[in-house]
Amino acid sequence: MPVSVTISHLSYTGPDGHKLFSDLDLTFGPGRTGLVGRNGVGKTTLLRLIAGELTPSGGTISGTGRMGVLRQQVQPAEGETVADLFGVRAELLLLAKAMGGEATVDELAEADWTLEARLDEAVAQLGLPVTAETLLSTLSGGQRTRAALAALVFAEPDLILLDEPTNNLDVEGRAAVAELLAGWRGAAIVVSHDRGLLEQVDAIVELTTLGAKTYGGGWSLYRERKALELQAAEHDRDVAERQVRDVARKAQEAREKQAQRDAGGRRKGAKGDMPKIVLGGLKGRAEETAGGLDALAEKMASAASEQARAARERIEVLTPFAVKLAPSNLPSGKVVLRASGLTGGYDEAAPMIRNFDMEIIGPERVAVTGPNGAGKTTLIKLLTGQLAPFAGSVQIGGPMALLDQQVGLLDRGESIVENFGRLNRESSENDCRSLLAAFSFRADAALQKVGTLSGGEMLRAGLACAVGGKTPPMLLVLDEPTNHLDVEAVEKIEAGLRAFDGAILVISHDRTFLENIGVTREVELGAR
Repeated sequence: MPVSVTISHLSYTGPDGHKLFSDLDLTFGPGRTGLVGRNGVGKTTLLRLIAGELTPSGGTISGTGRMGVLRQQVQPAEGETVADLFGVRAELLLLAKAMGGEATVDELAEADWTLEARLDEAVAQLGLPVTAETLLSTLSGGQRTRAALAALVFAEPDLILLDEPTNNLDVEGRAAVAELLAGWRGAAIVVSHDRGLLEQVDAIVELTTLGAKTYGGGWSLYRERKALELQAAEHDRDVAERQVRDVARKAQEAREKQAQRDAGGRRKGAKGDMPKIVLGGLKGRAEETAGGLDALAEKMASAASEQARAARERIEVLTPFAVKLAPSNLPSGKVVLRASGLTGGYDEAAPMIRNFDMEIIGPERVAVTGPNGAGKTTLIKLLTGQLAPFAGSVQIGGPMALLDQQVGLLDRGESIVENFGRLNRESSENDCRSLLAAFSFRADAALQKVGTLSGGEMLRAGLACAVGGKTPPMLLVLDEPTNHLDVEAVEKIEAGLRAFDGAILVISHDRTFLENIGVTREVELGAR
């Protein structure tokens, strides 16, 4: 039987009372499907509902075939090993017992003599230098993600659910995921902002507040269709708004004509040559006509306004937010960062960064690259003062803003507005609201507690708070800024950073992103 997932009349309301889905109907068939949509629209929640980790508020989800799930983050338990992640701890112990001649006849019959070879093959496929006994806590975030992917493939499911599978992965890891998906012969549902990965899918499902829509083909075809839809929606909005104006104009013209007729009747009645009963009838008909005109005008205006509202709503769904960074006025020859003989890390006996030298002069765009575990984030912490060096020095030559992977500048217990005010005390309430609106946090959306935001929304809020003050940074430091962002948001951030006149120091494995923001120099760490 072909693998499929059928969603019927699905509704889901989160613990905070926010409704994500209402009467959602959707079908996922065989093949690879990309699931896209704005941050916070419920992509991860939908995957969790499909996987059975959450219970719908209403409706049903049914499917065929065995399912495997890759989550956004792999958090290891104490002492957890690669064998535990693969779920083969007991089988490996049994195999070791059999190989040592200690197994019973029944145990020998249960031993899987191909297990170790299959395990090694699955690990090697994702390019991981680990064994079954490797502790997950010793691996970087990217390496753990690759290990989880290997475990997923090892289980041989019919349907795989991948939630941002390339987040935190280095170039090799991303290539391994792309190769895995390209060769996958079962069904797959992939939530991702990786444009290269989304080009490989057979269909894209876009999730919005209005529901879900399926598009055939990969990312490029989807974007072409969306551009055409946006043009059509803008045309419909213009027509609807013109109708609103036309209805108001015609209603006013009708009132003016009726007022002229009424005035003529009053003048005639004032001459005294018309019986009172006739005058009363004319007055009654005039009042009825005026009331009818008002009712008709109100009805027509209401219908036209509703059409305009619906058209504007479609545009709101289709159009992502914009990123506009204030000018930093950074002089071309100014040194904004200088590191000399920098040595540091978490273990003084084995520092991750040794004798590191670097200068950033003027509006340079510098990328720190290298494989997972090479020390890129450690270097950023040393350069920005989050981590004290064992030796060497760092000088920052102007205002700096840092946006780390955890968006640590935000207080989870405060609202977005409160965070902005705390971090930008010189900004007025109007400045704050205007800036947050530009990042799609309008009205009550800006009052949300940061702790309730999705990963992408939190990063967007962090970026708004980091760069939106009265004193723009001359140096913007970003650690994996595209993680958890939807693709439209990534493209808008690219445009904003491209137009920024300050310096940028960035960690990213997204080659498209680095090219699009105009990186001029790369510093590679820990080349293997």
